[in-house]
Amino acid sequence: MLASVVAAFSMLQSLVTPALPLIQHDLHTTPALVTWVFTALLLSVSVSTPLLGRVGDMVGKERTLLIALVALAVGCLLAAIAPNIGVLIAARVVQGLGGAVFPLSFGIIRDEFPTERVPSVVGLVSAVIAAGGGLGIVLAGPIVQALGWRWLFWIPLVVVTTAAVLVRRYVPESPNRVPGRIDWLAALLLSGWLIALLLPLSTGRSWGWGSARTVGLFAAAAVLLIGWITVELRSKNPLIDMRMMRLPAVWTTNLVALLFGAAMFAVYAFVPQFVQIPKAAGFGFGSSVTQAGLLMLPMLVTMAVAGSLSGPLAPRFGPKAQVVTGSSLSLVAALLFARLHDSPWQLALSTALFGIGLGLAYASMTSLIVQNVPREQTGAATGMNANIRTIGGSIGTAVASSVITGHLQPSGLPAESGFTDTFYLLAAFSAAAVLLALAIPTARRIAAPAPVLEELVS
Repeated sequence: MLASVVAAFSMLQSLVTPALPLIQHDLHTTPALVTWVFTALLLSVSVSTPLLGRVGDMVGKERTLLIALVALAVGCLLAAIAPNIGVLIAARVVQGLGGAVFPLSFGIIRDEFPTERVPSVVGLVSAVIAAGGGLGIVLAGPIVQALGWRWLFWIPLVVVTTAAVLVRRYVPESPNRVPGRIDWLAALLLSGWLIALLLPLSTGRSWGWGSARTVGLFAAAAVLLIGWITVELRSKNPLIDMRMMRLPAVWTTNLVALLFGAAMFAVYAFVPQFVQIPKAAGFGFGSSVTQAGLLMLPMLVTMAVAGSLSGPLAPRFGPKAQVVTGSSLSLVAALLFARLHDSPWQLALSTALFGIGLGLAYASMTSLIVQNVPREQTGAATGMNANIRTIGGSIGTAVASSVITGHLQPSGLPAESGFTDTFYLLAAFSAAAVLLALAIPTARRIAAPAPVLEELVS
């Protein structure tokens, strides 16, 4: 049940991206404005995820999860019937409140499952989160071709509504709560620096990286970040406990998450774009959206399998070893992307290897956060970790997009060198992740978990 909840939201994050040109045409808008269909969700998720994660720790995770699911369902309904681009963008903002399903689900797992079972369940749900984003890319083409782009919202609406009913009926209310109140100044500053950072990262290419708006927002993000940290350190009811964020296992894991987010979102965005490049450009395969999505299937399969095995492997190898292994495999995959991309099977091999690394690392990073923070901080800590991955994704896609658009052929098509340089950039991200993963403190080994797959999805 929790797996279906997080899968639905993960798919919504990427499901719409391949359909943006069609949405632009149908709603008679501009390329710059239609990108806000993605950007609005990104900004809303970044603000709501840690905030609602903290609310869940305080007032109850089941209740807060229901609120997030209702908001997600309302957002899907509004998007499905949107008459114009403005309503669609507003609907995506409402959908962004559903980003809280990630930290709330991890908090419920920690509250409801025996300690020895937590790593397995966390690993499986983490794998679903990672695979869900790729699954959205795979499904987008067939859904749009068969039913139209509005069904990209009707189908998740059915899934989310069903999940909300099941959560209300079967998920018990949180036995663990932390008393206190929301520090609204901290919440305002957190929202401010996240928006000021992510907005230019998402739109800096169209604004110009050296424009006054872009530079000004980056400067504002730095000032607001400092202000937020200062307020949190002095607050009696911090939204994010800075002492917790300074724990070696937490800050190193969060930095690895930042780098993995950058690599993952860039692969999701630019591997499908690479295979859709016409053969006349001298590379690429001229694939359709559906064919490009299918090429991502090897990654989704290996990601799901590796993430599911992460928990059972934890007693023997530990989460740190899995993060190091996952980072190393993503490094090898990025180098293969750069060196071997002349035929579809080569890219399929690279995506499969990248999926193994992603599945191991994502599941293990979440387990490291859950194991190293106080129970009452689980929602806020995992919400911030998810946020950091989102920030990494924004950085990765923005930088990769700039590299690719900076290498254009006279015909206006991207040059092969732009993609090659981008894949080498992803290799650099992965190499840095390996070094940071090695710096993660070694955690104590945990007892072997019992099988949990059937219990989680029932």
